[in-house]
Amino acid sequence: MELITRDRDRLLQRAARVYGLSFTVVSALCLLVPGVVSPTTLLWAGPLYLLLAFAQWRMGATDAIGWVLLSLVAGAAILVVVVTLDSETGAAALPALLHISAASLASVGLVLTRSPHRIALLVVAFVLITATTMLLTATYQEPLRTAIMLLLGWILAAIIGVWIGASIPQVAKRIASIGRAHRAERQASELEAQRRQSARLLHDTVLATLTLLAHSGVGVSTDALRAQAGDDARLLRQLRLGTIGGTAEESSSPVATDETVLGTTLESVKQRFGRIGLEVSWHGTGQVLLPSDVLDAFLLALAECLENVRRHSGVTQAHVTITEDATTVRALVTDSGVGFDIADIDEAKLGFAESVVARLRDVGGNARLFSAPGAGTTVALEVPR
Repeated sequence: MELITRDRDRLLQRAARVYGLSFTVVSALCLLVPGVVSPTTLLWAGPLYLLLAFAQWRMGATDAIGWVLLSLVAGAAILVVVVTLDSETGAAALPALLHISAASLASVGLVLTRSPHRIALLVVAFVLITATTMLLTATYQEPLRTAIMLLLGWILAAIIGVWIGASIPQVAKRIASIGRAHRAERQASELEAQRRQSARLLHDTVLATLTLLAHSGVGVSTDALRAQAGDDARLLRQLRLGTIGGTAEESSSPVATDETVLGTTLESVKQRFGRIGLEVSWHGTGQVLLPSDVLDAFLLALAECLENVRRHSGVTQAHVTITEDATTVRALVTDSGVGFDIADIDEAKLGFAESVVARLRDVGGNARLFSAPGAGTTVALEVPR
């Protein structure tokens, strides 16, 4: 709130500077019209105009009351000098005098509406300037008309000051409200992303192990089941402790396949499916350098594809070909199993839509599926380097 108050005061000061200097310049130009005042009057009034302009400039840079008082004194001096030295032709200078008293000096109203003692000073300044102007211009204009003009000018400046002063806190509150809504939305998005990641991991590992147990571990040794259950237990501990993932700096640093934060490496994928009876023939590169988050997504999607082969293809052998170029790492997972009609995939299932496609898209990658009944299945995985 203190910062908002300082910003409000700074805006009011700058507005007072622009407001006051604008009418000071207009008043000076009115006096410079040939025949309005004598050269002697210009010689005396010129320095006073410069003093008034300087005071108004400083009024826009600092909150000191002294510059407000100096501008009022300089403005009143201009009125006295012009009327005194050009008493006979003062009517021609009346527009210039009214620009000073009703507008230029009224600019102090923008900075004198923030506290009771400043408002009191504003009222005193208005009364003194109005009385001085009415007294000096009574010969050229009806005093009531002069008073009304000054009243309107000073009220307008005060209203602008009050409006700006009241608007800024409201705008700040709205900005703060938008900021809170943005943070809440971001936190909800992060929680949803974490929930989806946890659901994917549980589906890809723990549920797969439970499926094996439900089928009495057919074709899988007791030691293999025990090792796989141990891996799943470590994963559950990571999920519970919130250690899965890493900092943004860690996630953006390229790491080899033996440094992934999930503990899932190309070699561990090979061992996992070797233990549970799926023979996988590996082709292409044996090591992949990727940022850790991309590497995790790539290997977990690859493992899910192999799990689908094991559970649904009806064969015990699959082929994985990993290739890479300057921008992309690719993997082809192929089996010669029963295949299926792609249109029959249930989009609500986590298996392919979430654990493969959505996981890769989260890191800028993609997955494509090719299959037909009786013709086997091929899945193409791509992730950026």
